Amino acid sequence: MSDEYFYGVTLSSSHQSETWDPEAKAEYPRSNKLLIRQALLGPDAKPDELNVVQVETMCLQESIKIPVAILKVGETRQARLDIEFPDAPVTFTLIQGSGPVHLIGQHLLGALVEEFEDMEEMEEEMLDEEEGEDSQFKEDDNKRKASSGKRKGNEDEDEDEAEPKGKKAKMSNNAKGKAPSPKKNAKK
Repeated sequence: MSDEYFYGVTLSSSHQSETWDPEAKAEYPRSNKLLIRQALLGPDAKPDELNVVQVETMCLQESIKIPVAILKVGETRQARLDIEFPDAPVTFTLIQGSGPVHLIGQHLLGALVEEFEDMEEMEEEMLDEEEGEDSQFKEDDNKRKASSGKRKGNEDEDEDEAEPKGKKAKMSNNAKGKAPSPKKNAKK
């Protein structure tokens, strides 16, 4: 069974930090993934104040802290993030400003995480196949051009051998609008 839940948190001067860690709670025994879609500055944020949201999470072997949104009234009231966090814990902190800053996303549980990952893999495979098909079409097109060029050259040679040279010369003279020469007509 899979579930998808709305996730939202508000960071402000009175609540500067929030940690997402469903694995620490017994009610979420399945696999978890957090998707943060957007950061919004609340309507009562102070003008000309920078609000900086930092995230702390695990990368390959160590913890990393990095700002993910910088918001300011009159300049940037929202930021589209689309950040995935496959591993808990994830801590969001308002490191500058008094907010409020709202973080909005989805909490994926169980099989839905696997389905989501399968969809991503399928999309990647489709992109790889499309890129492969594009290069295959280019290769096939180049082969066709090369082989048609060879055929064209051979066909011209075959035509030259099948028709008497005088007749071919006569056609080329007529194409230019000139009368056939009397020497070529004498060969017939």
